[in-house]
Order: sequence, then C-alpha cells, then structure tokens
Amino acid sequence: MRIRVSTTIDAPPDVVWDAIEDIERHVDWMDDAVAIRLTSKRRSGIGTTFDCDTRVGPIRLTDRFEITEWKPGKVMGIHHLGVVTGTGRFLLKRARGGRTRFTWDETLSFPWWLGGRLAGLPGRPVLRRVFGRDVRNLKALVETGRGPLLL
Repeated sequence: MRIRVSTTIDAPPDVVWDAIEDIERHVDWMDDAVAIRLTSKRRSGIGTTFDCDTRVGPIRLTDRFEITEWKPGKVMGIHHLGVVTGTGRFLLKRARGGRTRFTWDETLSFPWWLGGRLAGLPGRPVLRRVFGRDVRNLKALVETGRGPLLL
C-alpha cells in the first residue's frame, strides 16, 4: 500500500529540517507516534535505528526503523523493519517565497493478522488521514513554534 501526503510550509527547507532531524521529537507532531526510543549509538544519519510505539485507533504496536537516506534540508528515508514493513521518505523541496514543499511518501506491507494485502482497502484512507494530520501538525509546529493542532 502506498500513501503520499504533502503540504507547503511557510519556512525554508533548513528550518523544516531542524524540526524533523531529531527523530525522538517526531512525537511532537506525529499523533500516531506515542514514544520513540533510539536503539543505536547513532542519533542521526544513515544507520540510525529506533523503535516507535505506534497507535492508530485500536491498533497498537512497536515499529522498528532504520534511517537509509539522510540529506540535510532535502530528504530523510527510512526502512520499516518491524511487524509492518516497507519504506518511507520525507522530501523537502524549496518552494516560491522561501517556503518548503514537504512530502511524506510511504510504501507499507502488513502481516496477515493485520489484513495483509487487503489492509489497503480500509487502511489506506485511515492512514492517509492520520499522516495528513501529522503533516498539518508539522506545518503548525514550524510556522507557529507550537505543538500539534487539536483537530
């Protein structure tokens, strides 16, 4: 299943990068991320690994991740290593007026007990809504300096 959400943030890419480069702080804008624990000695860059306690509705699990791509101000890529597998990327592109086009692109596979390939039917719109809210939270955090919106 592939999910892609985007927004334009009223800040340059380096400022947006400052808000996303600290992996443990993703809980500040990702409503579905309950807690993040680094599992490697690295705190940033390619090879950094971490566990994320995730909650989407009644489903709770611990996702395992590894950073696979790291270009400050441009892109952060991850590999899902846990129950849910796949890849994801945060892509930052300079937009008009010193703004940033932020795109979150995920390709996910679910185990049979979470619906396997059929999970995409009900899961795609749910996760698109969750990721969309997360991206709006990031936008608000960067533009106002405050935490997630209560939507």
